[in-house]
Amino acid sequence: MAFRVGDRVIAESESTERRPRARTVREVFREDQPRYRIEWDDGHASVYTPAAGALHREHSSAGASG
Repeated sequence: MAFRVGDRVIAESESTERRPRARTVREVFREDQPRYRIEWDDGHASVYTPAAGALHREHSSAGASG
C-alpha cells in the first residue's frame, strides 16, 4: 500500500512490549520500494522503510473532530 504526503499512518511494533505508534507522512522518497520521511507524534522525524504489513493507514472515527 502506498501512502501520500499528509497521510496519517500507524506503525506496528516488532516487539510485543511496545504499542503501535501514530505518525504523519511528510515526504515520499520512492514508491516502488516504499520509503518515507515520517513525523512522529512526539515531533521528531525519521526516514522509514516499512516491512511488509508494518505500516497501515490510520482509521478515523466517524463523527470525530480534530
